[in-house]
Order: sequence, then C-alpha cells, then structure tokens
Amino acid sequence: MNPFPAEAIARSRVLVVGDVMLDRYWFGEVDRISPEAPVPVVRVARREDRLGGAANVARNVAALGGQATLVGIVGADEAGEAIGRLAGQAGVQADLVADTEHPTTLKMRVLGRQQQLLRVDFEQHPALSTLDDLDARVARHLAQHDVVVLSDYAKGALDRVESLIGQARAAGVPVLVDPKGDDYTRYRGATLVTPNRSEMQQAVGRWNSESQLTERAQRLRADLDLEALLVTRSEQGMTLFTADGREHVDAQAHEVFDVSGAGDTVLATLAAMRGIGQTWVESMAWANRAGGIVVGKLGTSIVTAAELAGEST
Repeated sequence: MNPFPAEAIARSRVLVVGDVMLDRYWFGEVDRISPEAPVPVVRVARREDRLGGAANVARNVAALGGQATLVGIVGADEAGEAIGRLAGQAGVQADLVADTEHPTTLKMRVLGRQQQLLRVDFEQHPALSTLDDLDARVARHLAQHDVVVLSDYAKGALDRVESLIGQARAAGVPVLVDPKGDDYTRYRGATLVTPNRSEMQQAVGRWNSESQLTERAQRLRADLDLEALLVTRSEQGMTLFTADGREHVDAQAHEVFDVSGAGDTVLATLAAMRGIGQTWVESMAWANRAGGIVVGKLGTSIVTAAELAGEST
C-alpha cells in the first residue's frame, strides 16, 4: 500500500455536521454488592469526557492531520461547554448552536474493571428555531470545504438532512452520510452513504448470498442517486458499490476490544482521503485500516496519522 499521504491530508478541509454528543466515562473498582439491591457498587476513581457522535468524527479528521470544522447543536449547559472545550483541544473548529430549551446529548457510562456496567443517556430533540440556525451556519461554511460529512445518530440535528444535501450539491461539495433508520430516501442525492451491516439489513432486508447483496445494494444506490455505497461489515471487512461494480477489502486482523465510535473513525478517514482526491477504493482501504486500529482501544477513540503511517510501512 502507498505511504500515508500526511502532507496532502493537512490540506483536506472537512465540514462535519450532525448529532453532537458527549461521551462521559466513570471508571471505578467493584468489590462488593449493594445491600439495597443485587447490583455492584462502583467506587469511582477516575472520570473522563470524550467527544461523541459527529464531534468524534471531527476529532478523528483532526487526528489524521486534516482541517475539521464541526457544526452541531448542544445545550446551554455544562456538557455543551465541555464539548466546545474538548473540540478546541482536539484542533477542531467548532461552530455550535446552543439550544437553551434542550440539554446536550450525553451518554454516561459506568465501568468497573474495564467492563461497562451501566449507560445512562440524556437527550431530547432540538427546537425548530435551532435547526434554522444550524442550516444558516452550514451555508456559511460550505464554500470553504472540500467535503461534507453528515453524521446521523437520530438525535434531531439532521431532521432536515434533505435540505443540507441539497445545499451541498448546489455548492458542488461531495456529501458523505453515516445513516440511521430504515428510510434511506432522506439521503437521496448524497455522494456516498456508509451503512453498517445491520443498518443495511434494515434498509434492504437480509441477504442470503453476496450476489443478492450486490443486487440490492446497486439497486439502492441507483434509487438514491448515489455515486457510491459503502457497507461496513465488522469482521467481514467492507464492500464498496459504485457504477463500476463491487470492490471488497477484508477486515484487518486486530484484536477487537471495543467497537464504540469505530464507524466515526471510518467515516472521518473516508472524508479526509476523499478531500484530497483519493479514489473511493483507495479511501476505503485507508478507512479499513483505521477501523482495524480503533476497535483495539477502549471507548470512543481516535486513530492518528502516525498510527496509520505505521500500518502502511
């Protein structure tokens, strides 16, 4: 494989739009069961906040050396402030809408002995006026970027995804979408959509053979007017469908420790590579390598340019 294109990646300008969230981890020790209920008592020893959702995509772009701009919605609260602070520390230019009526999307995980014991989610859909603000900010940023990533976690920031895709197409900027749900008509006109295996099954049903998957994927790609459709398939690797046909790469042989945020890393790598003009096949190969690295890390993590460069030597 070619060496990692670090110099070129530094010129890649990626606009990430979507559901921003904060991943909060409480690490502790478990040595007894509660007398109040049959549950473990976790004595918290360390706390850590990480960028999640669309914010993690932007963080991964920056970690690869690219220029990342993040547009999303947070609450006017402590978690929202933490996202802004962490984005700045990660080298991400954050342009966040503060919704005074709704909280920042927060996923709080409690871990004992490196095992997740509990996750508590705080989330609420944003107000319509907040979406108006988000649309306006995207319009201001489009012309200064090479590629747009829409990161959909069904938290509400992309409720108007059709108009965002239309804006990007009108500006001549490629759009990469990480989808959610089974209604893919919302993503019609995007350049690339990247469902994982279960998301693809939601969209087209279960397939019994590779030929059946190819037939359904190409039909979906044509119906949605996509340039490319990339299905990420965990241990089965990744399969790319374009007008030229089907391309596949096998999964990297790394120990899987935690798949949290792996799709974000894959999407960020695709965007950064596409932003410098790499082909879909080349971009998929780099994204596959990045995904293989990140699943060996605990929690929502990143892959750095140095790690990818090491993989390519």
